[in-house]
Amino acid sequence: MANGKQPPIYITEEGMRALREELEHLRTEGREQVAQRIGDAKADGDISENAGYDEAKNQQAFLEGRIMELEQRLKRAVVIQNHDTPADRVDLGRSVTIREVGFDDEETYLVVGSAEANPTNGRISNESPMGKSLMGKQIGDRVLVTTPSGELEFEIVLVA
Repeated sequence: MANGKQPPIYITEEGMRALREELEHLRTEGREQVAQRIGDAKADGDISENAGYDEAKNQQAFLEGRIMELEQRLKRAVVIQNHDTPADRVDLGRSVTIREVGFDDEETYLVVGSAEANPTNGRISNESPMGKSLMGKQIGDRVLVTTPSGELEFEIVLVA
């Protein structure tokens, strides 16, 4: 961004808990395991041509990078709160049931921030084409969503 400030990462309480747990695991058990692998590789002798040592050092670099990434995410994380939005409107942290116009099958999604999006597990990002189309809408509203195969029209059946 122009001012150098990173945008917030919207996340559910469950997602925040998972990030904290992963970070704690990597800082403790993860670092211990990597240190043990490096120690074992050093014990094997000459480290200049030791593939096990190189692999352990690469694993250490990956682990430290992931720790830094998680720390940055947590600094920017904002837990999704819906206190300011009417309960009948689609917003972050709300569940929305939709039906493609002309079809009977319904699909339910939880609207989350991009860090937690996983459409195959029913979690869509507020920044995705579907999420953007649904944000702020209510039961009975119809939305057009542009997909790779063309525009699709959906009706909002339920917001919870």
